[in-house]
Amino acid sequence: MPETKKVTNTEKYKEGIGRRKTATARVRLTPAKERAITVNGKSLAEYFRSPALEHAVLLAFSADETLGNYEVSAHVSGGGIRAQGDAIKLGIARALVKEKPERRTELKQAGLLMRDPRSKERRKFGLKKARKAPQWSKR
Repeated sequence: MPETKKVTNTEKYKEGIGRRKTATARVRLTPAKERAITVNGKSLAEYFRSPALEHAVLLAFSADETLGNYEVSAHVSGGGIRAQGDAIKLGIARALVKEKPERRTELKQAGLLMRDPRSKERRKFGLKKARKAPQWSKR
């Protein structure tokens, strides 16, 4: 009978999942000496070209003031670039709460633990879009 090797990970990580519209992000926080953030294998600045989007992603750390303590690895798919940024932000906040439950109050007061439920409404049959009807003609 073949023996199975037991794989042990020396570095523990906390995982959080964030969603926005159709974007989904799986975020892993690993304790580290320096801050390192990768999104789909690229650096944060390389993936999000806009400084405003970078700042939005890092809001969870600024609310908790733990910016330099973690290595963040995010795998994001679906949606647009803004929705992906919001999904990563929610995933980071959820992972921070998993690691230390005392952080929940300050992250919740900052509005970082609330999922934005707005998404595109589905198209209905007989209509052109979700609510736009074809032009009505009398005759």
